[in-house]
Amino acid sequence: MNQADIGLIGLAVMGENLALNMESRGFTVAVFNRTVAKVDDFSKGRGHGKKFIGAHSLGELIAALKKPRRVMLMVKAGKPVDEFIAQLVPLLDPGDIIIDGGNSHFPDTIRRTKTLESKGLLFIGTGVSGGEEGALKGPSMMPGGSPAAWPHVKNIFQKICARVEDGAPCCEWVGNDGAGHFVKMVHNGIEYGDMQLICEAYQVMSQALGMPPKEMHKVFRKWNQGELDSYLIEITADILAKTDPETGRPMVDVILDTAGQKGTGKWTSEAALDLGVPAPTIAEAVFARCLSAIKEERVAAAKHLPAPKTRFRGNRKVFVEAIRRALYAAKICSYAQGYALMAAAARENNWDLHFGEIALMWRGGCIIRARFLGKIKEAFDRRPDLPNLMLDRYFTGVLKKNQDSLRKVVIEASRLGIPMPAFCSALAYFDGYRSARLPANLLQAQRDYFGAHTYERVDRKRGEMFHTEWLA
Repeated sequence: MNQADIGLIGLAVMGENLALNMESRGFTVAVFNRTVAKVDDFSKGRGHGKKFIGAHSLGELIAALKKPRRVMLMVKAGKPVDEFIAQLVPLLDPGDIIIDGGNSHFPDTIRRTKTLESKGLLFIGTGVSGGEEGALKGPSMMPGGSPAAWPHVKNIFQKICARVEDGAPCCEWVGNDGAGHFVKMVHNGIEYGDMQLICEAYQVMSQALGMPPKEMHKVFRKWNQGELDSYLIEITADILAKTDPETGRPMVDVILDTAGQKGTGKWTSEAALDLGVPAPTIAEAVFARCLSAIKEERVAAAKHLPAPKTRFRGNRKVFVEAIRRALYAAKICSYAQGYALMAAAARENNWDLHFGEIALMWRGGCIIRARFLGKIKEAFDRRPDLPNLMLDRYFTGVLKKNQDSLRKVVIEASRLGIPMPAFCSALAYFDGYRSARLPANLLQAQRDYFGAHTYERVDRKRGEMFHTEWLA
């Protein structure tokens, strides 16, 4: 007799926590893991006495499920997903649903949706954000794929996801085929930008102002009470307060300055290049991690490439406030890039993305959850076809008020030799976007000179192309 509401494959930390979350919301979950011993360990451990059905084969898992069968994969993205899909297809009936809850690349989700629908099956690729804690207590979820599958999983997804203050679930249907995983990818790209901007604010306070971690902890804690209120600012304050039990030093000072990455920031940057959408702050955040990885080269270079011999001589309190304002302005520019990228992808792939709802989904459970996402929701409520976030009246007002602070921080950091690639790129994006005329006229003349690539004229209709014999 079918008993389980949903099956889950993959009992690593994220999968295990998501299964526990589902069970705690009243669902019976059948679980399977490639290493079958892990199923028994889970059944005897965290899953003991709860509504779980441990399966020792995929056949057992499928036999335990109510129809239409819902099977969620929480396995490593790439080849493992395709391998499990290949094994599941012969065991399933038309109308059954496979769900990929990993960080899959959206072109793979587009391909898998098409393939499975051709076999009469339904497919969902859903972004799941919030880390281990979010999976257990309520993540932000971004499902896309086969629209016919959504009614069969909506109740489960919206019961296990995070909720914001008014009770709205941080999960809604995003769109066809790869839309859900694309939105999750952009979320991660924005996350890269957010984290790098915060790290640069930390570095300029440390190197320019000589502020110790405990003092910066107080600053970030205060910032988290205002318009910068967010999960990442909150945990930064916590990190800066932590002491290493072995050495007694601030924990942040004993961590090696080399950053890792799992590829979603790179994918976001690649998508921006493919679609011709400027997303420099996200790309610079990726490159900053790459630069951090060559630690030995940087240590050697520091001995030969001198820094400016100058010090900060201004008012520390005033400059800290300038950093706060600059961080908020740069954050707006970074999010504007992410939303512009989603808009371009929606046009390219015929996805009906609702940007206000996406902001709402990101307000709880996910890593970039922040107070100001409510302002993004309001912006798209006012104008659903808003071409760029910076053109909304609220964000325009903030940028007008804070752009001088952004310039001040970038100039001072440059004067002191402190790298701030994300801040600089955010400012360059702002200045580029607000410029009625850019030097691309000269660039196009250069292209026409050496390659006869042609150009448009300011005194003719758009689309008419011209060429000059430059050496005639």
